[in-house]
Amino acid sequence: MTAWVPPAEARFTELMNEHGRAVLGYLARRTEPQHASADLMADVFVVVWRRLDDVPTDPAQARAWLIGIARGVLTNHRRGNSRRDQLANRLRQHLRTQPVAVPDDTTSAVRAALDRLSADDRELLTLIAWEDLTPAQAAAALGLSAAATRKRLERARARLRAVLDSAAPVRAGTTSTG
Repeated sequence: MTAWVPPAEARFTELMNEHGRAVLGYLARRTEPQHASADLMADVFVVVWRRLDDVPTDPAQARAWLIGIARGVLTNHRRGNSRRDQLANRLRQHLRTQPVAVPDDTTSAVRAALDRLSADDRELLTLIAWEDLTPAQAAAALGLSAAATRKRLERARARLRAVLDSAAPVRAGTTSTG
């Protein structure tokens, strides 16, 4: 006994079975790397599912329609890649023109002190100091309450001061509770 399949699903499956190889071949011959063509084919058939009523009933016309959809998906894919590449190039140019900060003795000492703190302390302190977040914003980023974050920040700053002021090791792995 075969299960009943809704007409839309049956039509979609029929299109996949009849024309899937042709669509995949079209995409594979025009895509580098070729394995990306499978993702593009999935995108094509998402469009097909959404526009199933627009697919011609004649198999030859359906195949041409599917190739047209594949062509549009491929064009969008290439356009997206081009935009991404252009953005990456602009970012590279921007970074080349930015002065590179050379760590001085103070920076090195702070980094060394941060390395001696727990990962939680280090993350909280660098969110505030390097990422220029407020304690409330850091709390949101860390998924903590503002009150707990303020208390943790106070304790983390004290531990950092202690490490910077002396050569005494910080109790590694100690985390404060908020």
